Amino acid sequence: MRLAFLTSLYERPGPWASVYVDTSHVDESAAKRRELQAREVCRELAAQGADEATQRAVYEALADGPRPPGEAGRAVFAAHGDVVLDPPLAVPPPAPYLVTWAALPHLTPLLDLAARQPVCLVCYIDRTGADLELRTPLGERSAGHVEGRDWPVHRTASADWSERHFQLSVENTWERNAEEIAEAVAACEHDTRADLIVLAGDPRERHSVHERLPAEVRPLAVESDHGGRAAGSSTRLLDEDVERARQEHLRRSTEEELDRFRSARSPGDGRPAAAEGVPALIEAAREHRIAELLIRSEGPDTHREVWVGAEPDQIAVRRSDAHYLGERDPLPARADDALLRSAVMNGADVLRVRPEIDDDVPVGGLGALLRWPYQEKETRPA
Repeated sequence: MRLAFLTSLYERPGPWASVYVDTSHVDESAAKRRELQAREVCRELAAQGADEATQRAVYEALADGPRPPGEAGRAVFAAHGDVVLDPPLAVPPPAPYLVTWAALPHLTPLLDLAARQPVCLVCYIDRTGADLELRTPLGERSAGHVEGRDWPVHRTASADWSERHFQLSVENTWERNAEEIAEAVAACEHDTRADLIVLAGDPRERHSVHERLPAEVRPLAVESDHGGRAAGSSTRLLDEDVERARQEHLRRSTEEELDRFRSARSPGDGRPAAAEGVPALIEAAREHRIAELLIRSEGPDTHREVWVGAEPDQIAVRRSDAHYLGERDPLPARADDALLRSAVMNGADVLRVRPEIDDDVPVGGLGALLRWPYQEKETRPA
């Protein structure tokens, strides 16, 4: 899972209020329940030391209504009197509310919920172009448009030589447009770091686009027979196809990544390309060596205290070590939050290891696949 959409949470300093609330109960008393819930959350923030301006911002965000249909929960992140991120959740949190006031945003609960919704790039294609839409756990937004040639694009039924020549021009237009759309889709996938791509719309053109995607992008793409670019096209069946694609992606990618991790920590050449345990992971994070962070949120290492500075690579096991990283006033943070910040800001992927995975992987709940393996320690003769 790629979490580049969370970078806004690391572009300003903390401390941060991280709040998760269950809003799945909707009845005539919903407004009153929201107000009481907002008060309880702010009392908890006050008890943890949050400033009044941030408490007020969180209260106003939570007490505001009505909420959009289908919302099951909310995650509110605020700092210095401003709500920076306030996404609706499609899945309710495991408790009525969860409140944290800390140096870094507490993102593991969001990761648990987001792990069910990989970032998906949906492409609505016809023979003249495409509309791109990005679906993330924080909602949907336009990701741009592609406009190819609009002439000639329609075939005729005539067998006349000139008409056959015209039809060949039509075919050429379709192919050129498919190539332009494929290039735009690949560029958008690179920029957004989408986990998968769903191609919808004109059957011939979407298949042609699929074939023209770069080799490294093509495995991420699936086709849907539903939805389209035309105004008024139904999206219900397309939404079901997107959800199926997401679940299949999660199943397949989880199995593949766990197999890679098991192999990487016990390679045949004796040079591990994986790390486990907080000290080893912090060393890898400081060196920008984490390619993919693995988190089992139930593991004991996730809430272990570490020390952090203002920059993603300012992270240490002990407070005294943080001084050597150029941070005069390091702050305590959870290990999972600190490593998540490093992973997101350095372009690493993140895998939420689900609790139903029987094997204790990674040990302690935190692990990583590395961008290059550990080197054996050089020994010197006495």
